[in-house]
Amino acid sequence: MNRILSVALLVLLACLQQTNVAQEAAESATETKTLTPELLWKLGRLGEATLSPDGTHLAYTVRRYVLADNKGKSSLFLMKLDDGSTKTLLDSWSSVGSIQWVGEGDSATLFFEGMEGKDDEEDSDAADDDEEEDEDEDHSDAPQAWSIDVGSGELTQVSALEDGISNLKVSPTGKHIAYTQDVKLDKTVNELYEDLPEADARIIDDLMYRHWNAWHDYKYTHLHVAAIADGKAGDGKDLMEGIKADCPVPPFGGSEQFNWSPDGKEIAYTLKDTEKWEESTDSNVWIVNVESGEKKNLTGEMPGYDKDPVYSPDGKWLAFQSMERAGFESDRNRIMLIERESGTMRELTIGLDQNANGIHWTPDSQKIAFASEYRGTDQMFEIGLESPGTKRQVTSGQFNWHVVDFLPDGKSAIATKMNMIRPNELTLLNVESGDDKVLSHINDDVYEGLEVATIEERFVDATDGQKIHCWVAYPPGFKKDDGKKWPMLTYCQGGPQGQIGQWFSYRWNFHLMAAQGYVVVAPNRRGLPGFGRKWNDDISGDWGGQAMKDILSATDAMMAEPYINKDKVGAIGASFGGYTVYWLMGNGGDRFKTMIAHCGVFNLESMYGSTEELFFVNWDLGGPYWKSDAIKKEYDLFSPHNFVKNWKTPLLVIHGQKDFRVPVTQGMEAFTAAQVNDVPSRFLYFPEEGHWVQSPQNGVLWHRVFFDWLARELK
Repeated sequence: MNRILSVALLVLLACLQQTNVAQEAAESATETKTLTPELLWKLGRLGEATLSPDGTHLAYTVRRYVLADNKGKSSLFLMKLDDGSTKTLLDSWSSVGSIQWVGEGDSATLFFEGMEGKDDEEDSDAADDDEEEDEDEDHSDAPQAWSIDVGSGELTQVSALEDGISNLKVSPTGKHIAYTQDVKLDKTVNELYEDLPEADARIIDDLMYRHWNAWHDYKYTHLHVAAIADGKAGDGKDLMEGIKADCPVPPFGGSEQFNWSPDGKEIAYTLKDTEKWEESTDSNVWIVNVESGEKKNLTGEMPGYDKDPVYSPDGKWLAFQSMERAGFESDRNRIMLIERESGTMRELTIGLDQNANGIHWTPDSQKIAFASEYRGTDQMFEIGLESPGTKRQVTSGQFNWHVVDFLPDGKSAIATKMNMIRPNELTLLNVESGDDKVLSHINDDVYEGLEVATIEERFVDATDGQKIHCWVAYPPGFKKDDGKKWPMLTYCQGGPQGQIGQWFSYRWNFHLMAAQGYVVVAPNRRGLPGFGRKWNDDISGDWGGQAMKDILSATDAMMAEPYINKDKVGAIGASFGGYTVYWLMGNGGDRFKTMIAHCGVFNLESMYGSTEELFFVNWDLGGPYWKSDAIKKEYDLFSPHNFVKNWKTPLLVIHGQKDFRVPVTQGMEAFTAAQVNDVPSRFLYFPEEGHWVQSPQNGVLWHRVFFDWLARELK
């Protein structure tokens, strides 16, 4: 009898367990799938794309991250445009970039810069190998130039340089490669004092001893060229020999800063070779004869940024980007034209009250396409050489668009398209109608079944009668009239001159914030491009003025909505957005219940004495605080540290040790002030990160701490 009861009991328990499993499965099936920090790192990231010369094939790269490995891998794909079929040319390389076609028709070859990479076990074995290095070492453990036969998939390693290469550009004739490589020109302390090999110090004689996130390494990045014979590159020639300057210009310059002439005889490049580098934005466009090495500065009398030269397909013109005002890194970006035969120069975008970002020639050399900030988006425009100052808008909608290349007939173009909901995808754009067809589907699997946020555009009244453009992100399932009240975040943009466009950020991601249950308002306050030059310029010299009023106006307008919980509002931001948070801590009244500042400016005086690119603070703050009583007064008026006595809002400070633009001591000062004043506060410190958080696991940690802090006060 007992045995029968035991068996019956086991059967009953099994049935109950199956019922529970079925119920959990049913509940799981009905659960809403929304974006999470972990899911964010599963998204494939479109890298580069290049169109074959005949317009039939599109090659592009995608990088994916493995969170457990804390690193990413890159793959190279080839798509046939007629049917969209895609095949993988390279899979899971450590890096793949600088992809480009050379040649015509079936003989076209795809070149790229890449590094295969090895798994940890292989790396370990190599480290234990005491044998001498093979004379024929291919140095494939550093980025090299490669070519690939897209039909057979056969790989050829073109270069074999010990330290590898960067920014590969193959000449249109296929006879040479251009690339950049670091050249050591300065001596270390141990080289100056050879009898002190264990001395650990630096002798510093100028202010550019560190930049952005790295200390000066006694090297300069130089442009090189090498001939190709039988598919292999020969010895490289330094086109900048002896010059203590860099091409590309750090910290953000890339391969766009130099280009080959169509005949392969000349290279136009960008160089910032100036005294007091830290106080100047005077970069210039140079040309160099590849064979003779003869150089010429084309923009020596122009005091602002001149960069990114691009030859017209017919070789008649050289176009480049230019900013007119010296020392202003966010001046209007113009397109300048040089007729190569005569040397005459003129502005193509004369009279346009907007930026012209990027230069893409049409195949007939008669027009240039460019991207421009426009009402919270990046749109594509085109302008004809015979109609300077007259633009035509090609794209529209709530997206950020950027041109990749034109098809041979010039009627269509390959472009990238993104918004706040989804990251970049490749699209085929009809240049005349503006219609497009999405070509790549990198993240369709991730978004399948994903309930997404809603993004809306709205304008609110500013205190001076102007209208402030705002983006508002609403949580998945949000309804304005269901009586539910939501917590809200006011996003404070950095820059201070950088539009809140339809970008998909992997840090300040409005889709992710909304998916965590927050309404997000992101105002394009005074100082941001896309709304005319005056709006953009109004931030300079007025950091704590109208821009802060604009943010508070946007906050108040949203708090007046019946679906916002007025007692659950926070403010967040990075860089100048972090400055904004610190400013609002002392000047925002009682609107905010919690604050988060990432790499924010806290003390204007100590910031001036510890940052690196002084042209930025010289322009925006008027110069050093000791320059005049008037400037000192402005520092005192707008420095957040002077208002710490008003602090009471809980504050999360985030900062990276290797942030040299806004040094980590700014965050430390703010955290100390909060702690001494008994303000609830936490400091999230990253010893190996700079102004941005780039490691995958650090990125997820950032979001976990970020949302945990918000939830303490807002949920």
